[in-house]
Amino acid sequence: MMKFGILGIALIAASCADKAPPPPENATAQAQGALAVAAETVIIGTNDGKKIFADHVPVEHGRATIVLFHQAGSSSYEYADIAPKLNALGYSTLVVDQRSGGKLYGPNRTVNEYGQSAGSSIDALPDLEAALNWARLQGQPVILWGSSYSASLALRIAADNPTLVAAVLAFSPGEYFDDKNYVRAAAAKVTVPVFITQGKDAKEMAQSQPIFDALASGQKKMFTPRTGGVHGASTLRADRNPNGSAENWQAVAAFLDGLKLPRS
Repeated sequence: MMKFGILGIALIAASCADKAPPPPENATAQAQGALAVAAETVIIGTNDGKKIFADHVPVEHGRATIVLFHQAGSSSYEYADIAPKLNALGYSTLVVDQRSGGKLYGPNRTVNEYGQSAGSSIDALPDLEAALNWARLQGQPVILWGSSYSASLALRIAADNPTLVAAVLAFSPGEYFDDKNYVRAAAAKVTVPVFITQGKDAKEMAQSQPIFDALASGQKKMFTPRTGGVHGASTLRADRNPNGSAENWQAVAAFLDGLKLPRS
């Protein structure tokens, strides 16, 4: 496979609800190196004339392709330690740099391409749509996975494309947009299996619970960690959540296993 291409790193970090500080520089460099070896870079066109950068790792006879979207101010490197574990579980991965993002964990090539992050996180909706469409062409069922604002947008995409999405994993979803009923309205139309989790924090849970309650899905799981957790998908990273990442991984693996998706 071709190596992951690093473009320039003059990035502008987006303002966001995410409070997580970046990990130590040596940990970031190691994670970037691991992702560089494993992933094939793809460039995907969007329906509004933009292009987004992503990394694809196909798994032969995989159960599904999991499309992973990062949180605000972040990039695909949020998943440098996460995507390989999903590959080991039998899932292909497509890890996306959305236009709303920044340099948390590593460079965001899409933000770099356009010189700055999008003005609003909801502007990244066409990026999620394009990634879903590209992933479907790979021939496996598609699971959407979102972190913070992208968790909310993943539910919107699932509501709009019920026959194209096999399941959704939403880490710290919330009403992050101007319309404070946007995500719940989408959730009310989501019929595929959904996993929702968040940090063990009163504010986090208050954001997630109404969305979970609104879901039309007959197979939905709300996971609240016993030992803590952090905002977004970073809760699965041992460098960000050293005492709780294993517990979160057990819950994620159990949900994925419960989908009973056969190997292709």
